[in-house]
Amino acid sequence: MKIHPTAVISPDAELGEGVEIGPYSVIGPDVHIGAGTIIGPHVVVERDTDIGESCRLFQFCSIGGDPQDLKFKGEKTRVIIGSHNTIRECVTVNRATAADIGVTVMGDHNLVQAYCHVAHNCKLGSHIVLTNAVNLAGHIHVEDHAIIGGMTGVHQFTRIGAHCIVGGCSAVTRDVPPFVMASGNHARLFGLNLVGLKRRGFKEETIQALKQAYRLVFRSSLLLGVAIERVKSEVEDLPEVRQFLEFIQKSERGICR
Repeated sequence: MKIHPTAVISPDAELGEGVEIGPYSVIGPDVHIGAGTIIGPHVVVERDTDIGESCRLFQFCSIGGDPQDLKFKGEKTRVIIGSHNTIRECVTVNRATAADIGVTVMGDHNLVQAYCHVAHNCKLGSHIVLTNAVNLAGHIHVEDHAIIGGMTGVHQFTRIGAHCIVGGCSAVTRDVPPFVMASGNHARLFGLNLVGLKRRGFKEETIQALKQAYRLVFRSSLLLGVAIERVKSEVEDLPEVRQFLEFIQKSERGICR
């Protein structure tokens, strides 16, 4: 391990092999940092936080701080961050409240750019990009391979679907289905994320089926329930189509239209 002499590390912290801690960083109690992770200068990992292997945290990150929620009464909760994540300058990731899933979670291979905020009880999947100054309120779920553009704010309890892209400076107040493009204040849909789907190797038959499902649900004059039944009867039964429909059917906040 390479630990700068000005770093302050709790005796209760556990550091894996090859961990680096930069100048003036603070590692609090009950913090576990996986092998090969690099903590830059002036980083605070406050408490009750797990960080996986081969992550990199840049200067002035604040991880594991108390949730910004008036209902929080000091209960013991955690932040769990997976492996191979890059967390850039001035990012904040708060611990959870005891409500909902009771933990703030981030998967693997994510890029969280400068000045982003991940609030309490958020659940992020893997291979996600949060561009500069994205702000996630509490209890937001972001699925794998989603991209959220810079300076976008997302309302609490909102879900962001897999393989979607949200344009910069958007205000997202309703769920964004998987595989789509959304943008605006308030965000609305602009078709499928065709470039992203092709880059990730989706088969042409899958893309065509998703196009057909999207048209029936969002571009027809059908009621939502009728449109979903039409998709089930007319569109090829592929896993991605089922994922698209299930996300919409499970929405509690409503869907961007």
